[in-house]
Amino acid sequence: MKSDVYRLEKNMTDFQRIPSEAERVASYNSLDERQSRRLRLLSEELIGMLPELLGFGRGEFWIENEGKRFELHVSVTPDSVLDLDKDRILSVSSSGENVATKGIMNKIRVAAEMMLMTYGETTTEYQCDFYDMGMVTDLHHYSSAWSLNSYKEQASGQSEEWDELEKSIIANLADDVIVGVTGKKVEIVVVKNF
Repeated sequence: MKSDVYRLEKNMTDFQRIPSEAERVASYNSLDERQSRRLRLLSEELIGMLPELLGFGRGEFWIENEGKRFELHVSVTPDSVLDLDKDRILSVSSSGENVATKGIMNKIRVAAEMMLMTYGETTTEYQCDFYDMGMVTDLHHYSSAWSLNSYKEQASGQSEEWDELEKSIIANLADDVIVGVTGKKVEIVVVKNF
């Protein structure tokens, strides 16, 4: 089943339909209260990165499921071919400086941003060890993909990275998060099996 598709526009600030859609999908699929809360919480986690990602273009949100396997999708189509804009990237940083990306949700967002921009130019501006740690090949239908599970495997034994994973809601609730390029879009897919 595929839920309604919600269009997301630049400068959009009202994302309340996203958690409501997660609740509607949970109810339709007879998820219990705990499962419904988890699906809603995962959708709320995605909302935090939308303002920055929609700065690149327009987006869409929807939920798909087959049985008890649920996928929350965010797709961003850039307005045009993007080149590296160092000032724009650094403006996301609260300090305005080029510092390592902290937090799992920020790493997922930056992975999406890096796929929206020219990777060759971007790698010199970001400290992107986390990006390389999560890269995977031949995952689903993506020409390029980053996976939270791949990142977790690589981060095992690295105290700072593992500490971030343990504190992250999405890393603890989702079975995987995949950031991939398909056609001219970048998709973020949060996978949850109930």
